[in-house]
Amino acid sequence: MIGLSDKNATSIKVLKKTYKVANKQISFETGKIGLMAQGSVTMSDNNDNVLFVTAGCKEKGVNEEAWFFPLVVDFVEKYYATWKIGGNRFMKREGRPSETATLTSRMIDRPIRPMFPKGIINDTQIIATVLSANWDSAELGFWGITWASLALMQTWMPFEWPVAWAKVALMEDWSFIYDPSFEEEEECKLNVIVAWTLDALTMVEAGWKEVTNEEMLKTLEFGHSAIKEICNAQNDFMSDYEKQFGIPEFTATFNNPDVTLYERVKEFLTNEKLEAIYNKGKKEFQNELDKLDEDVKEFLLSEKLVEEDDNLGFVWDLVYKRVKEVTRYNILENEKRLDGRGLTEVRDITWETSVLPRTHGSAIFQRGMTQVLNICTLGWPEDILLIDDMYEERTKRYIHHYNFPPYSVWEVRMMRWVGRREVGHGKLAERALEPVLPSIEDFPYMIRTVSEVTSCNGSSSMASVCGSTMSLMNAWVPITSPVWAVAMWMIYDEDTGNYKILSDIQAQEDFLWDMDFKVARSAKWITAMQLDVKIKGLKMEVFEKAFAQGSEASEFILWKMLETQSEVAKELSPYAPLIMSMEVPEDKIRTIIGKWWETIQKIQLDFDVKISIEDDWQTTITAKTQEGGQKAIEAIKELLWVPNMGYKGTWKVVKIIDWVWAIVEFRSTSWMIHISKLSPMRVNNVEDIVKVWDAVEFEIMQVDLAKWRIGLQRKPSEEELKKFEEMKKKRDEERVKKVVIVKKEEK
Repeated sequence: MIGLSDKNATSIKVLKKTYKVANKQISFETGKIGLMAQGSVTMSDNNDNVLFVTAGCKEKGVNEEAWFFPLVVDFVEKYYATWKIGGNRFMKREGRPSETATLTSRMIDRPIRPMFPKGIINDTQIIATVLSANWDSAELGFWGITWASLALMQTWMPFEWPVAWAKVALMEDWSFIYDPSFEEEEECKLNVIVAWTLDALTMVEAGWKEVTNEEMLKTLEFGHSAIKEICNAQNDFMSDYEKQFGIPEFTATFNNPDVTLYERVKEFLTNEKLEAIYNKGKKEFQNELDKLDEDVKEFLLSEKLVEEDDNLGFVWDLVYKRVKEVTRYNILENEKRLDGRGLTEVRDITWETSVLPRTHGSAIFQRGMTQVLNICTLGWPEDILLIDDMYEERTKRYIHHYNFPPYSVWEVRMMRWVGRREVGHGKLAERALEPVLPSIEDFPYMIRTVSEVTSCNGSSSMASVCGSTMSLMNAWVPITSPVWAVAMWMIYDEDTGNYKILSDIQAQEDFLWDMDFKVARSAKWITAMQLDVKIKGLKMEVFEKAFAQGSEASEFILWKMLETQSEVAKELSPYAPLIMSMEVPEDKIRTIIGKWWETIQKIQLDFDVKISIEDDWQTTITAKTQEGGQKAIEAIKELLWVPNMGYKGTWKVVKIIDWVWAIVEFRSTSWMIHISKLSPMRVNNVEDIVKVWDAVEFEIMQVDLAKWRIGLQRKPSEEELKKFEEMKKKRDEERVKKVVIVKKEEK
């Protein structure tokens, strides 16, 4: 703030204005917090949410050889904002940024960066700090872009015009909700975070359950209507800010190629010479660029346009600009791509599943030279991820991790912790697959998929989505539909308005794009989407065309996928945990647990399983092996068994009492049987029929559950029945003889 010092700092007048956006009140405030920051603004709403954003830029000491815009964005979650202590047991303070914070920082950067002029190299930093948050309302991350835009305008950097975000939820009844709560997000069918300027689309981050093209486009248009209000509010606020505080002068530094030298390079690098870079692999393409760099250096030296003792590192920028200019022209005017493919043509695709013997599911997806090894791991319910960040603790059942090792792109560098790129690509694939996963009731497993990018020549993030689909199916996960994905990129001529959309970009074309559009689909629906632009914005009609072209490319990928694995695997991997559920009557819970938890602990130890009993008495058995799980189930069934009339089973004799009673044991319960029920014939001693530890077949003839008594009868053998019938026949014959004799005597 111009003229601010210790003498007048305490008397500065705070500027605060409140605006109504989509029936929500939002306040902009400056001059109260962050007085030393070049640009600062505090956002608050009527839900007790407060977000403080600062913007600063380096005017002196700039690295003049920088070849990119050094913009750094940090989204900082403070536990105190949600009245939590946070941290771990030994360190009660915030540590490494959470996944949410990392993704938010990345999303703030993406629509902000294109709003700066090309070639600017002033170090710029945006810090968005959450000071107060109502965790029952919504995340504050998406607000970061709006307040970053406002803070940057206060620095008077060459920031083109305001940009804003909107978070929109499409509900099942086709209604739209601006800035939805967490509960509304759970219930919606479409959740979109979209960034616009007043008239152009700059970024989209979205996830769906089952959404049509029409529903998606309508949601984006609704978001734009709210964003227009926010952009106008920024302009209105800055008008009052400039009057009250003034705008400081700022000198921007640019590293653009020398115009004069570039004209000579254009004369040297003719279209004919640049034909050498076409139809080359990634490594060969880079070698050709290096050769062009050396040729141009020799040309400039021979023409005495540079001196030998000059630092000629800038020559690469000239070559890069010329190659980019020619290749973009050939695409726009001749539809000629670097590898000779048509604009809508997808590279060759190959698949292989069950590539790793011990994993629960595995697959290799390869598109051209881009290759992803994907592994699916199934975990126990206890493995479900607990997320502990600024907001209320919550769980996560499915996670997708994306790894990008240096060897995948012919590089040698240190392996560090995953960066924002890896986190972002992993989250995109995760969002794409979540809608097709079975419910936890139908499939009670924790699911983790990991995409190892073993070779990258472009579109590795989309390859990880396809690879995850195949590894999930290979792991017996009953997904509702396969999901496939493709990246659509656009070349745009700002002077003529001409543009071309390219399907399935390879690495050699990576530096050409003005729009990066990634879309994941199931058989009928869109499941996820991500859009980024390098230009100042994208017209809606261009986006619609890219969307339609992406559908055509997706169909080709789908049929290739189904050729390899058309359905979910028919059985679970023998190395996967076995999870089974059974309903247990409430009055039997104590029986399973046993005295002092002895019974349940014995089952767990004997069969190497885990048994969990939920509040609704649903019992889940998780076993390391299928054999152990089945045995544990049988043991529990033994405990839950209720006798019924006519039941037949093999029971073990464990004791004999007074030669007339046999004690038998079945399903962990002992019962008594009288000697008269052991055989149809007269028996003098129980041991004449059965002995201790004999396994004998019995049948239940009588049940009295009130007194917990049952009447048992031994099932005689065929030999016994035959002998009994013979004895009975003989006895009947003897009785007939006696009757005949008696009658004769009477006569």
